[in-house]
Amino acid sequence: MNLVDSSAWLAYFAGEPNAGFFARAIEDGEALIVPSVCLYEVFKVVLREGGEDAAFAAVAAMERGEVVDLDSELAMEAAALGLEENLAFADSVIYAVAKKHDATLWTQDVHFRGKPGVKFKAKAESKK
Repeated sequence: MNLVDSSAWLAYFAGEPNAGFFARAIEDGEALIVPSVCLYEVFKVVLREGGEDAAFAAVAAMERGEVVDLDSELAMEAAALGLEENLAFADSVIYAVAKKHDATLWTQDVHFRGKPGVKFKAKAESKK
């Protein structure tokens, strides 16, 4: 199983340099799990930067995987994991879902670097 975090989805949709690194995990819908918090984060950013049509298209692509909703059990697991790993809310939920489903977490968020079960690729610097 694979879990692609919000930063990786956004890199993929924007065609950023790391998009290819995440493509295999994203395009294998059969083995993809998607925390509902990732839907929120990606929809919000794409809505702001690309408009409503692009945001709904992004969510439709994400929903090819199995969406995992935040329920009370997962919320408590995420809270405990967040304290243990010093993670913010969304990252705690994402990491808890990955652990619960024994999934590989694909990310470019530096706070996940070196954690077990994580495939990390540093975000490419944008040229300005």
